[in-house]
Amino acid sequence: MSNILEITALTKNFGGLTAVSSLDLHIAEGEIMALIGPNGAGKSTVFNLVAGVYAPTEGTIRFKGEAISGRKPWDLCKMGLARTFQIVKPFATKTVLYNVMVGAFLHSGTTHKAREKAEEVIATLGLGDLRDRLAGSLTIADRKRLEIGKALATGPELLLLDEVMAGLRPTEVDDMIAIIKGLRDRGVTVFVIEHIMRAVMALSDRVAVLQFGQKIAEGTPEEVTRDENVIKAYLGGDYDAA
Repeated sequence: MSNILEITALTKNFGGLTAVSSLDLHIAEGEIMALIGPNGAGKSTVFNLVAGVYAPTEGTIRFKGEAISGRKPWDLCKMGLARTFQIVKPFATKTVLYNVMVGAFLHSGTTHKAREKAEEVIATLGLGDLRDRLAGSLTIADRKRLEIGKALATGPELLLLDEVMAGLRPTEVDDMIAIIKGLRDRGVTVFVIEHIMRAVMALSDRVAVLQFGQKIAEGTPEEVTRDENVIKAYLGGDYDAA
């Protein structure tokens, strides 16, 4: 299985601050990869580098074998790389269908085709009953699903999910886990930042851990949660990997 994303010696400096330092990471096609670590560890900076928000100070990023360092987000989206945001900002006065159609227009030349794609995505995410509801009236759980829907409508091969389970109740977390697994089953590779370790353990094929911008561990969820450095830096001594 080939790698859809390859990150090599990735570094990002903001003035005198090094937010990400010499990061090496790869994600295989069809994989769910989680990126975890304390607040301020550099996780969102990595996402912003991959998604084209920032250009790297040093290092390379390859998507489907092509160097993309410094490419603009809209160009990467056309290539098949999409992301969600931790703070969801739908078009609040527009319907769920309208919001998803905005993403669908990327590859759909007509309103009819965009609507068809949006309807398909809405059904996939279990939002069918809410298709005509204004986005601003949705619950936080439904807004999170809508955020995924907007990205999914662009037809991504790699989807970056930034804390899509933050603020959800346990049953809603379980629903989101099922949704993300379903996306992978449909051929979408997933790169996720997440703090809810129960979800990380249930979802991920592999996990990478950042601290102060450096990778301190990488492996299966079971391997990472038993790593002494990870326990000290992030999980805490009371964490029970079982």
